[in-house]
Amino acid sequence: MRIPATTACLCPLLICLCFVQRSYGTSQPRPNVRAPRNQTKHLDGEKDVHHRPKRGWIWNQFFVLEEHIGPEIQHVGKLHSNSDKGDGSVRYLLSGEEAGTIFVIDEVTGDIHATKSLDREKKGQYVLHAQAIDRYTNRSLEPESEFIIKVQDVNDNAPKFPDGLFAAAVPEMADVGTSVFQVTATDADDPTYGNSAKIVYSILQGQPYFSVDPKTGIIRTALSNMDREARERYPVVVQAKDMAGSVGGLSGSTTINVTLTDVNDNPPKFPQKNYQLYVPESAQIGKAVGKIKATDEDLGVNAEMRYSITNAEGKAMFSITTDTDQKEGIISLRRPLNYEKRKVHTLHIEGVNTHLDSRFSHLGPFKDTTTLRIIIGDVDEPPVFSMDYYIMDVYENSPVGTEVGTVTAQDPDSTKIRCFLDIQFKQLYFIHSILIEQVYFTISVNNGVIKTTQSLDREDVAWHNITVMASEVDNPSHVSHVPVTIQVLDVNDNAPYIARDDEIIVCESSRAGQVIQTVRPSDMDNFANGRFSFALPSDLPVNPNFTLKANEDNTASIVARRRQFSQAEQDLYQLPVVVRDGGEPVLSSTSTLTLRVCVCQRGGSSSSSSNRVRTCQVPAFLSTAGLSTGAFIAILLCIIILLAIVVLFVLLRSKKGKKEPLIISEEDIRENVVTYDDEGGGEEDTEAFDIAALRNPAGAEQRRLRREVRSGEEGWLVACGPQSPSLVLLDTEDMHHVIRQRVVDADKDTSGPPYDSLQTYAYEGCGSPTGSVSSLGLAQVLPPELSYSDLEDWEPEGHMQARLFGTELSETEQTITP
Repeated sequence: MRIPATTACLCPLLICLCFVQRSYGTSQPRPNVRAPRNQTKHLDGEKDVHHRPKRGWIWNQFFVLEEHIGPEIQHVGKLHSNSDKGDGSVRYLLSGEEAGTIFVIDEVTGDIHATKSLDREKKGQYVLHAQAIDRYTNRSLEPESEFIIKVQDVNDNAPKFPDGLFAAAVPEMADVGTSVFQVTATDADDPTYGNSAKIVYSILQGQPYFSVDPKTGIIRTALSNMDREARERYPVVVQAKDMAGSVGGLSGSTTINVTLTDVNDNPPKFPQKNYQLYVPESAQIGKAVGKIKATDEDLGVNAEMRYSITNAEGKAMFSITTDTDQKEGIISLRRPLNYEKRKVHTLHIEGVNTHLDSRFSHLGPFKDTTTLRIIIGDVDEPPVFSMDYYIMDVYENSPVGTEVGTVTAQDPDSTKIRCFLDIQFKQLYFIHSILIEQVYFTISVNNGVIKTTQSLDREDVAWHNITVMASEVDNPSHVSHVPVTIQVLDVNDNAPYIARDDEIIVCESSRAGQVIQTVRPSDMDNFANGRFSFALPSDLPVNPNFTLKANEDNTASIVARRRQFSQAEQDLYQLPVVVRDGGEPVLSSTSTLTLRVCVCQRGGSSSSSSNRVRTCQVPAFLSTAGLSTGAFIAILLCIIILLAIVVLFVLLRSKKGKKEPLIISEEDIRENVVTYDDEGGGEEDTEAFDIAALRNPAGAEQRRLRREVRSGEEGWLVACGPQSPSLVLLDTEDMHHVIRQRVVDADKDTSGPPYDSLQTYAYEGCGSPTGSVSSLGLAQVLPPELSYSDLEDWEPEGHMQARLFGTELSETEQTITP
């Protein structure tokens, strides 16, 4: 890049200036100039002294142009010291950032040069240090000074937009100046120097529809009434140019794809004003018979619409619903069609938008209407019955062939009709495992008259449900069905009776006039046959024991005529009762009731409640318990089994009680633990184990003879201490031998304790100067005479003890002395 001549001429003026302070005080520093130091540090180690420097240097910042491409290295500035007289004795040194690489200095002249082309966008300034020293003595002539070299910007970077494609949206029919999108470009040049980073925006493509603000980069609409249905997408190219848009500035561009979004600015419209639809008269009610659709250029919710039938005539026969997915109107049948009555139906259908925008109401009503002519097609229809269902009745026991009723049907095509009967509910009887189908009714093929085929019984089947089918003679496949219900009316053909399966209880303590039981008759006929009447047979003599009393609720009470019935004299009584109904003709029957006399339980003979259940109290044990012979046999078997279990348990216990050797053989060695719960008798028990045998050789010898154990050898007997002569101890080695022998004897003794039992030998040994402390054998030895005279030499505390012992001893001697 070439540097303008005017800039090259100004560069020497920007070089760091040096001046000499000529006054006693320091001069005021200039702007961006650092004041001189008033201290000088000598190289020979002398202390710093404060004085007014007679000479010095103050550095301003240097400037260097970036992107220098000249044939020679670029001159940055010059260092100069007042001490430099031009004889070469002053040496200039440079240090700091990139010193010696990018920035070099002539040590004699102090000229600074840049050896490489610089880029301000990478690094904008460099901090360096300058120093002037004596070439011969290396003594510092000037203190080290810091200065800055700034890289001066040139317009070498074009504006840049962020990477990627931009997309924006704006509603159609938007007003002029509606904000669409904002773009922003960046420039890496120095915004504080010149116009290198001053950006201006403009539109290269997209006019006259859109405009852009040159400073902010906001894209706005420039035309009104932009219609999405005419054009939906607009590519807009925006340019950003630096140098405030002047000639020679650098630029960059980007593309924004602007899309117009939909608004409800178009009403629905039917493609045709008249439609025609063919529908057969056999169409089912509630089923769809056709579809109609209006078009709308809008999208989404703006194109949603609702269909309706506006004329009352069409609305009565048909209905229309809206399919939101397909935006169609579905026409359904509301009432059955009849070609013979009406062959054409006219519907006025309207389609209206459901989401209206008031801003565009001036564009007209957002609805449309059309006319639909529905032509009814003739279909060969099945017969039609005069009623949806029939209810008929007939008396039971009517003769075969009795007319029940008549069903009628008509065919709209005026053809002949044949009626026949289809029994859907048939009575099934099982006689000798043979299935028989009973047919009770028949129908006339020509006139539809229903008649009975056999006698009917209301008590057997009270209602009959049948289905009558009517079909055309010429086309039997066209069939219609109708349900017929036939009720069998009741006649008085069943006599009343008293059903009494169990016996009537009469207590022995019954009183005259007491109600024994209340009976209620049964009648299979209808209750409409009237009231029941009760009486005793007139052809029989008067019953001296019981009478009958009719109640007002179609019941009768059996009343006792005497008191004190006896079961021993007579336990059963028969009472015939005549029951008559109130039907036409009057029917009656005689029922014989059985009354049993027994001893009633407590409270069983109460006369306050006639319906109380009475129970007899039989003295026999079997009757009371209600036990049969089988039950007694079962109980006896259980008792025998329990006795056998007890005997078996006793035998097992006795077998376990026998003693068996703990160790059967020497090879059968098991670590069994046997627990003995026997409690010893203490020291007084001398039967279980005589430990004195260890002290007395004679006793030990006798014990060995009893166990048939032969003694190995006799030990030497020695006397230990001042014990009784009868108590003789064995030698230590002999005692060990005796103990070992005892262990061997115990191991061989199968009737003794188990091999892992513990036997304790209280052997003390000998050699104690005080003698033995054992209590064995003391009963045969009298206590020695003790002298308590030595207690007199004790302290005063022991005198009382001496007197006490002396007193007790004297009392003891008096007691022992004969």
